[in-house]
Amino acid sequence: MEKNRLEAFSDGVLAIIITIMVLELKVPEGADLASLKRVLPVFLTYLLSFIYVGIYWNNHHHLLKAAHKVNGAIMWANLHLLFWLSLFPFATGWLGANHFKPVPSALYGAVMLLAGTAYYILQSLIIAGRGCDSKLAAAIGRDYKGKLSLVLYALAIAVSFLWPWLAAGIYVFVALLWLIPDRRIARVVHE
Repeated sequence: MEKNRLEAFSDGVLAIIITIMVLELKVPEGADLASLKRVLPVFLTYLLSFIYVGIYWNNHHHLLKAAHKVNGAIMWANLHLLFWLSLFPFATGWLGANHFKPVPSALYGAVMLLAGTAYYILQSLIIAGRGCDSKLAAAIGRDYKGKLSLVLYALAIAVSFLWPWLAAGIYVFVALLWLIPDRRIARVVHE
């Protein structure tokens, strides 16, 4: 399969995910600031999830550009990633509608953890296709940032049951870690 086809399909799925998430934003009843305050949790979870989708889209783009070829394993790993990303609208909507309560917060973290794990698998397969001694493998290195993100998601899931706002802070912190595109992969792609 052509890399372009896999990337175009993934871009389409991510565009649909964002569209579904924005449809969860309902126009507030009333025309005062208090009306906006009632929809603030839904907006904040949408904003956070939008940033996450943007981070995945950007890094996914660079990762696929670094792949020499796409095989069946990479296609399935990509679908695995898209599955977890497709659950963002559900997790986002539930978290926002329930004002960061423990169980929706934990579910949000579980979806983030599983999406991060799926990305790690896809990344590992693409590195394996290039070779363990490739420039891509050297650029990714031990992937401390990726592994730290997974640990923080797991921590946030546990913390959700005691302090859901702390869990929300952890989700924001991980997003901030990744807000700047992963330059390690971008350098390899442009060499």
